Amino acid sequence: MKLIVITRPTYFVEEDKILTALFEEGLEILHLRKTDQTPVYAERLLTLIPEKYRKRIVVHGNFYLKEEYKLRGIHINSHNPIAPDNYSGPITTSCHSLEEVREKKPHFDYVFLSPVFDSISKEGYTSAFTPEKIRAAAKEGIIDKRVIALGGIDESNILQVKDFGFGGCAVLGGLWNKFCPEHDYNYSELIEQFRKLKHMAD
Repeated sequence: MKLIVITRPTYFVEEDKILTALFEEGLEILHLRKTDQTPVYAERLLTLIPEKYRKRIVVHGNFYLKEEYKLRGIHINSHNPIAPDNYSGPITTSCHSLEEVREKKPHFDYVFLSPVFDSISKEGYTSAFTPEKIRAAAKEGIIDKRVIALGGIDESNILQVKDFGFGGCAVLGGLWNKFCPEHDYNYSELIEQFRKLKHMAD
């Protein structure tokens, strides 16, 4: 099962070092998702990440970065709903219901379904899916290898995601809550958490 990491919503000092360390640990796909869409910050971050790892990055917004930095692909959502004209390459998207997955999945490389569990990073963002609903959707072929579980995933439930039949899971709070940019100078706990999650996902 794929393990995808989504960036923290804000930029922070030494972010490039942590992301590079995650790639070195075997991170296959990183989604660069920031609330601040100012391109200069994204460009600066991408410049600091070794070129060989940029092809593992999917960008949310500022889609021109995909070609400029030879990134993996783009992710469209409600903030950036349309791919650029003449775009060719992987496109992913977000879904929040099983109906949406059924409708969108054929047109994308993979889709996120969220929140599968109560969100760790967004307070009050609770799951709309019971295990029974998810298992039924997997039986119907709605959930398969091209559907990535997102929302509330950490070491306590990642094996359940695997068991449900998702093609992967995307982590945000379940990884980044091991590191506080304002107070932590050492990110070894975050790397250790990534190793644990990756081992469970493999």
